[in-house]
Amino acid sequence: MEEILNFVRTENFSLILLALIVVLILAFIILCIRMHKIRKNYTDFMKKLGDGNSLEEMMKAYIKSVKDIEKREDEIEKYLVSLDNNVDRCFQKIGVHRYNAFKDTGSELSFTLAILDKDNTGIMLNGIYSFEGSNIYAKPIEKGESKYVLSQEEKIALEKAMTEKR
Repeated sequence: MEEILNFVRTENFSLILLALIVVLILAFIILCIRMHKIRKNYTDFMKKLGDGNSLEEMMKAYIKSVKDIEKREDEIEKYLVSLDNNVDRCFQKIGVHRYNAFKDTGSELSFTLAILDKDNTGIMLNGIYSFEGSNIYAKPIEKGESKYVLSQEEKIALEKAMTEKR
């Protein structure tokens, strides 16, 4: 142990220690220079990647864009639900039957028109043509039936509307 202490006290040990310190300082300087180059290359790469913006700014803009799209998607989904709720009440089925109301008129100019929703509720229009004029009558239809008496022609139009495939 004493030999080691004697060696530490010599000039050779001091020179070796000084040389080691110089080598470590040079290595540190070289590493600092390399780190600076790497950092500069990284910064330049990120700016080129982001068209002059940093990657962080691009990511923030992208996340904001995604949130805006999600918000818009929620609005569209709510709108579609409201459309689904309303479509059942829209007229969806149509039945038309043309006929001659009077024997002396030709070309089947009279007609019955049934317009119904999903639940077979709607209106029945009956247009009667004669040489003296033309009249149109309307009857309400509730779930495939009318509280008014339907003519044979109106029944045909109603049946056509109710059996229409959609």
